[in-house]
Amino acid sequence: MATDIKGTAPAVEAVAVMGLLPARPRLLALGEPTHGEDTLLDLRNEFFRQLVEQEGYRTIAIESDCMRGLVVDDYVTSGTGSLDEVMERGFSHGWGTCAANRELVRWMRAYNDGRPASERLRFCGFDGPLEITGAASPRQALTALHGYLAARVDAELLPCTGETLDRLLGADDRWTDPAAMMDPARSVGQSAEAGRLRLLADDLVTLLDAQAPHLITATSREEWDRARLYGRTATGLLRYHYWMADTSPVRMTRLCALRDVMMARNLLAVAARGPALLHAHNSHLQREKSTMQMWQGPVEWWSAGALVSAELGEEYAFVATALGTIRHRGVGAPPPDTLEGLLYALPEDRCVIDVPRLVTALGDTRPAPRVSPWFGYSPLDPAHLAATDGIVFVRDVPQT
Repeated sequence: MATDIKGTAPAVEAVAVMGLLPARPRLLALGEPTHGEDTLLDLRNEFFRQLVEQEGYRTIAIESDCMRGLVVDDYVTSGTGSLDEVMERGFSHGWGTCAANRELVRWMRAYNDGRPASERLRFCGFDGPLEITGAASPRQALTALHGYLAARVDAELLPCTGETLDRLLGADDRWTDPAAMMDPARSVGQSAEAGRLRLLADDLVTLLDAQAPHLITATSREEWDRARLYGRTATGLLRYHYWMADTSPVRMTRLCALRDVMMARNLLAVAARGPALLHAHNSHLQREKSTMQMWQGPVEWWSAGALVSAELGEEYAFVATALGTIRHRGVGAPPPDTLEGLLYALPEDRCVIDVPRLVTALGDTRPAPRVSPWFGYSPLDPAHLAATDGIVFVRDVPQT
């Protein structure tokens, strides 16, 4: 079988991946099956450098808090702050401690130094301000949106004052209580104050859109786009908190779906800027539904990649990463009858797989699903091959 898959590129290079696609996509998504491995992040960094130098890509968007990502973008575009500060404040999920992420930010800043604004690289986080244990307070996004508008439109047009927002928001720890993830009764998302905030957030976003010609002229398209990010984030967080207070059996399904809806809306905003590389877990970028086993049972929802692909069509491309071993996590050589096992028989340490060629080589053979001994690694689902544009295969992920 391994010889039948020949014709794959024996190195992970941009030219090899782009050769699999009918045209340069506006959003090129590179997924990973596990988080926090610098080997995979180093591969992403090199791939992004090649896309910048060979294909004209100027933006990278990763699975990190969209509000925190503004700190990184300010640094790489204009040198605001220090690298240490940016790594501490600009990433969520602990990604700021990854050496490869630090190298990415350092390289982007060095690349941008002395270049005109039109040629500078941009950084985006496209996740909401969410953690697995809960969600952030909507304060930062909501007050930033209000502040932007209050400085530029007639006060009579604003639906409320900043003082009203502050009173309704209350203490931030009411919103961030981690116990609310397991106990809906601990959530404030369906309180009278939260309900009022949802209406005000909607009115503020509508005012932002209604005043777009004036605001873009008075400030810039860049600042207006950032205000729109504030609006998406504020309304998304308030919606997420509302459903955190839900007690129905579909609560977690709804929360997982809402997170990916927030991701998708941020990605469509990235797409409007121009070609970008996306990097996140395969499950967020795939075109198929995502699934997860949780304490309430199995949940299933459409991923951000599926949502964006439905809107952008061929301007969205998804390349999944598959792994052979992660021995320091207890993931040994894959069984030979699995998809990863078939790829593990190839002689290359890393390669790009032409998925249609792989499907042809498989014929009527249906690889068995691989079962991971470690919860932090998700093998590829062989049933998803038809909805995948390519596969990057990494034979072994060493401990770093």
